[in-house]
Amino acid sequence: MLENKSAPFFLSTSMRISNYEFGKIAIADKIYTSDVIIAPEQVIDSWWRKQGHNLQIEDLDDIVKAKPELLVIGTGYYGRMQVPLETKQYLKEQGIKVLEANTRDAVTEFNELQKEYARIVAALHLTC
Repeated sequence: MLENKSAPFFLSTSMRISNYEFGKIAIADKIYTSDVIIAPEQVIDSWWRKQGHNLQIEDLDDIVKAKPELLVIGTGYYGRMQVPLETKQYLKEQGIKVLEANTRDAVTEFNELQKEYARIVAALHLTC
């Protein structure tokens, strides 16, 4: 788990993920069936990437605008979405820590880390 030095900030439970299964996620009692970005203020559904299973810098506009301290990336149920080194480096240059995991584990981490990070965002690929 990542260590955080900032003061704890508890997000509304409205951004808590209550269920995830292949192709479907429940956030704040609403079901989404497309990839999502979860920011403290909103859920952006139908998140599409330029190259599908390859997360590019161009795919991060909404995430960078949210100014997170931490980005939790869910790489899919089976972990097939790739996060290239240049994308990770770009996020680091923006001052954003990254936690990358298959989406099942990313959901668990996101729910837990909301207790520790004032600005946390999740970008979750829901299928493969």
